Amino acid sequence: MNERISNWAGNVIFTAERLHCPSTVAELQALVAGAGRIHALGTGHSFSRVADSPGDLVSVAALPPVMDLDTTAGTVTVSAGLRYGELAPYLHEKGYALHNLGSLPHLSVAGACATGTHGSGVRNGGLATAVTAIELVTAGGELISLRRGDALFDTAVVGLGAFGVATRVTLELQPTFDVEQYVYDSLPFAALREHFTEVMSAAYSVSAFTDWTGPTVRNIWVKRRVDEPLPPPVEWLGAVRADGPRHPVPGMPVEHCTEQLGVPGPWHARLPHFRLEFTPSSGEELQTEYFVAREDAVAGLAALDAVRSLIAPVLQICEIRTIAADRLWLSPAYGRDSVAFHFTWIKDAGAVAPVVAAIEERLAQFDARPHWGKVFAMAPEVVAARYPKLRDAAALARDLDPRGVFRNEMLDSYLYAEGER
Repeated sequence: MNERISNWAGNVIFTAERLHCPSTVAELQALVAGAGRIHALGTGHSFSRVADSPGDLVSVAALPPVMDLDTTAGTVTVSAGLRYGELAPYLHEKGYALHNLGSLPHLSVAGACATGTHGSGVRNGGLATAVTAIELVTAGGELISLRRGDALFDTAVVGLGAFGVATRVTLELQPTFDVEQYVYDSLPFAALREHFTEVMSAAYSVSAFTDWTGPTVRNIWVKRRVDEPLPPPVEWLGAVRADGPRHPVPGMPVEHCTEQLGVPGPWHARLPHFRLEFTPSSGEELQTEYFVAREDAVAGLAALDAVRSLIAPVLQICEIRTIAADRLWLSPAYGRDSVAFHFTWIKDAGAVAPVVAAIEERLAQFDARPHWGKVFAMAPEVVAARYPKLRDAAALARDLDPRGVFRNEMLDSYLYAEGER
């Protein structure tokens, strides 16, 4: 490539000299087998260097599109580069749904799963928990398939690109369902802390948005399955149901967001916050996210409240979500029901860095785990202590990739270095 490419936000300029877009799996296999260093690149919505490579980058977006529905098994096998926003309407039309979606439908299936992307809901695992099988091109160019129960499966699904380049992913399905979305304004911050479980369990998927100014939480987004209990009342714990559509970030166009005001619609048109047909924002932002055990959520809120004077000046919005525990070794929700504190910052790395450090210091008592695709500052040995299976994952990655074909600066620092200590 003649010019360096960047991630979506523009805060990461990739060091790779070339971006390859093979159109067949055989071409991809030959490319990987002959590479010195190469790494898979999804839609570029990560804010860290997790997808970078000192050699080449490869996108699987040009591989033949696949949406193979297996009604007997209740699964769908898709090409790895397919976006959720392209897959979801097809599934709904056929009478099926995924258990959850992230905030953006713009993400590729394999890329979102590989970095631990998630939605919200006390009973809902991250997006990767729907994966029942994955097909990878390994460092030697071999094509392998892993299924639930296989030795490598729980490591490779949220694999950070360290185990191979995904070509196909099989996802578990359920019958399609409709969702109503309501937004509540100005929940007192004290009420969120006192009634945290009630608030976050009020519907199938719930998100709280705060700018860490004033005594109230800006909005609570309540996404209710129409076959589940009724939503909270119009006046609820001091909050009031919104009388018009809202955007999570103050001042941004509300038409970019999925329909609200309790109008029922298909799961894929309500669970994300943003519509596929719009760019979710200008990219003028940085993002950080930390997972703590759900039992520590209220104490975590108090810890963050103590540094709100640092947070607020560089913050666009903070989203609070819940994620069910999973068994995927490098998932931020591994082994514990979690609450995620997600921060969307202004695009000023110098101003944001000391705030990130202060947040990490405040959340250290809760063994907070950083999201791999976001900006964080934790030392590798601290991250390794927070992810119980990280050293085991590193050992398996070395076995599968002895030449270090998929290694990059971030993996060398946070995965391989710990495995080699």
